[in-house]
Amino acid sequence: MKTRQFKTSAGSQYPLGSTVDETGVNFSLLSPEAEYVELLLFSAHDDLHPIANIVLDPKVNKTFHFWHIHVEKATAGMHYAYRVNGPSAPHLRFNPSKVLIDPYSKANSKTLWNRGDACGPADNLTTSIRSVIVDDSKYDWEGDKPLRRSMANSVIYEMHVGGFTRSPSSHVKHPGTFKGVIEKIPYLKELGVTAVELLPVFEFDNTEKRIVDGHELTNYWGYSTMAFFAPHPAYCVNPHIGHHVTEFRDMVKALHKAGIEVILDVVFNHTDEGNHQGPMFSFKGIANDVFYYLSPENKAFYYDFSGCGNTINTNHPIAEKFIVDCLRYWVREMHVDGFRFDEASVLSRGENGAPLDHPPVLWHIELDDVLINSKVIAEAWDAAGLYQVGHFPGARWADWNGKFRDHMRSFVRGDAGIVDGNSLVSQVASRICGSPDLYQWNHHLPVNSVNFINCHDGFTMNDLVCYNGKHNDANGEYNRDGIDNNISANYGYEGLSDDPNLEAFRDRQIKNFATLLLLSQGVPMISMGDEVRRTQGGNNNAYCQDNAISWFDWDLTKKNAHLFRYWKWMIDFRKRHQAVHRGRYFTGERNARGVPDIAWHGTRVNSPDWGPQSRVLAYTLAGFDGEPEIHVMINMYWEPLTFEIPALPYPTAWLRAVDTGRNAPEDILEPGKEVPCTESTYELAGRSIVILVSAPQ
Repeated sequence: MKTRQFKTSAGSQYPLGSTVDETGVNFSLLSPEAEYVELLLFSAHDDLHPIANIVLDPKVNKTFHFWHIHVEKATAGMHYAYRVNGPSAPHLRFNPSKVLIDPYSKANSKTLWNRGDACGPADNLTTSIRSVIVDDSKYDWEGDKPLRRSMANSVIYEMHVGGFTRSPSSHVKHPGTFKGVIEKIPYLKELGVTAVELLPVFEFDNTEKRIVDGHELTNYWGYSTMAFFAPHPAYCVNPHIGHHVTEFRDMVKALHKAGIEVILDVVFNHTDEGNHQGPMFSFKGIANDVFYYLSPENKAFYYDFSGCGNTINTNHPIAEKFIVDCLRYWVREMHVDGFRFDEASVLSRGENGAPLDHPPVLWHIELDDVLINSKVIAEAWDAAGLYQVGHFPGARWADWNGKFRDHMRSFVRGDAGIVDGNSLVSQVASRICGSPDLYQWNHHLPVNSVNFINCHDGFTMNDLVCYNGKHNDANGEYNRDGIDNNISANYGYEGLSDDPNLEAFRDRQIKNFATLLLLSQGVPMISMGDEVRRTQGGNNNAYCQDNAISWFDWDLTKKNAHLFRYWKWMIDFRKRHQAVHRGRYFTGERNARGVPDIAWHGTRVNSPDWGPQSRVLAYTLAGFDGEPEIHVMINMYWEPLTFEIPALPYPTAWLRAVDTGRNAPEDILEPGKEVPCTESTYELAGRSIVILVSAPQ
């Protein structure tokens, strides 16, 4: 490889990363204890050797903790990396033999990457990752900006960028990519979701593979981040020439044009560098003691609150800056609308690992003026047992409501009894109301509760009604991985069956889940493919299954079109009725007709059964500002039951909008096609839900 001489100058410590200007590129790297930094420049992604090795002079190219240099005639599209050395100490892992990517890099190439070579002491120049110099200043956003839809009006669709279109059944031009998502936007728009929550799209290592029963397993979900500013190259059509940023932006812009927000699932609790035996490709070799929790007993080892080998020291001032810089970048430069934080309880831990009363990074995110309109959603627990549902600070932090998931699963399954100190039916009522018992004490509102029945981690909704237990043998861990308590049922047969009656009943249970989810106060989240009964064959931990087990099977959109229709019109029902997505909790306020905001019933009007053996619940929601009343009747007993219907003042009558006990298309009726309900009682089939809406006669 022919080397080149570049004219250099001191450069600037800000901004961090590589920044293209009129004459070249400024590079800045934060490494507090480094004594030696060398910048390597490569002309292309597959160059084995650099075209320039530039050693930074600490007298010229260092300010405080920042190493910086300006390289004239360096250009976008070139690749770069660092070698860093410093003092030898247990808490430091400097190794100039390791070629390191820039933590602030906006794109990287893994063409030559060999994970094994990044472990141990040997030089890995010819098998390292390389960062890409990206000029992101010339993109035409065509007036696009984040949509800023309120949480109260949101319906979130959690999905995997690769798995959404990777199946041949998707028939897209670019399967498994950001471009593939664009091709399926009409589907998302028809379903009616208002936001997609994307499983990690920050670069992760999908090259680490193992073979189980002849099948190749890899990191599919992506919950081990390598580079936090860089879109995952495997989701790009042209990653090697630095198109990562452009292709991601094209997807965001297209989704925004369809009225769909983009929420990113981000992993700031750990990195892919693992424990003391893991690879070194970035933070370990640059500022190991800054970015990671180290064991006070032996600082050569890592604290592991994440369950993944290491934990980011999120409330160290430098790590806090890194996290906020990263979030600002994705909002300001990539136009994303919000973030879901994986194992977010880690972000509440101080530098000694103990939970803080006022975690700086959480408050910084809450109050930051760049992030102030972004949605922020916490997975409110971590692998070390810290569980903080309802405890995140400020007004904006929402969190995944695991209590909603568990109580609704139990109720629809037909369970009864005392759960978490109260009757199950009482817990369900609280979840329907937006979980005030979990959130109101902290001055939170219903919108701080993200409600879900299923997510990527666990059974799909189909598998929830088809399997009594997990079937994770394909993961190669002898079915020991994944949770055991799924609160699921197979209703007589394990897996999909040929019995049309059984499958129809399972359809009904899925409609019951959909109905409760979309009627409840808070923010509903749907998991990819649940609307058409996507199955993982009972695998409840498909983190390593980049194959048909995890992929969206688009043939199901035809096979189960009746279920898609149900979800579509239930989402539409939610959007049309403010009473089921209020901004505040119920208070007993009455509307102009004297109807309270919520009134509880059982099979008899005004006689709710809150007992531990109750499997029935009914309630009436008042309409305000000209909206109609809504009456909901829920029978989770296995036999039909007759419910009284509250009287309405003349000339108003009840119309049936939903009955999950009926087959399509009578299960949900489109607006304007609701059927009058003239009797004073209604017989609900076992395991069914009915929704009535008031209307003038």
